[in-house]
Amino acid sequence: MKKIIFWFLLGGVAGTGFGFAVGIFVFPFIFQSDIVADEAIADTKAVVATGTFIHANPSDPVHFGSGKVTVFADEVHLGKDFNVGPGPKYHVYLSKAAGIKRSADVKNAEYFDLGGLRAFKGSQNYAIPASVNLKDFKSVVIWCEAFGVLISPAMLDFNS
Repeated sequence: MKKIIFWFLLGGVAGTGFGFAVGIFVFPFIFQSDIVADEAIADTKAVVATGTFIHANPSDPVHFGSGKVTVFADEVHLGKDFNVGPGPKYHVYLSKAAGIKRSADVKNAEYFDLGGLRAFKGSQNYAIPASVNLKDFKSVVIWCEAFGVLISPAMLDFNS
């Protein structure tokens, strides 16, 4: 009887852990936002800076990103080719650090949180408050707040 109870409890714990792990990655796909930016609106504004998201740690197959980012005076625009691996509680940061490659680079630098990531793929806009001086920021970063992990950085190249 003790063996049956032991295996029952072990199965319950293992099943709960597995279900939680699967839920972390499946949940964002099920409830993904349909909010996407209008490319035509973005094309009518003056570009302040541009960048490209990179896979900062190629040995990490889960935390990756790609695609273009365009910064305007009042918003950050993630291009239609934007793509990141799924996960919980992703945020878009403007970071004062340049050359970000590790999570510690983000943690050790000042940043401004533009809000939660709306979708893992496709174009999106994030408003920049007028009080933010864009010249102070060197990167746009996708950051996982749930686990404190760098997902993908994009170094900004400012137009003259």
